[in-house]
Amino acid sequence: MSAYKFNDPLGYYFVTFTVVEWVDVFSRDVYKEIVIDSLKYCQ
Repeated sequence: MSAYKFNDPLGYYFVTFTVVEWVDVFSRDVYKEIVIDSLKYCQ
């Protein structure tokens, strides 16, 4: 269960996640391509 509550349905919120060992995502070509493809799909 989340400790954060968002009360304004029309408000804008910035959410960030801190994850350990994400260096591989940005240093290996295979993972970079997966991230880029996912972002392109979301567009």
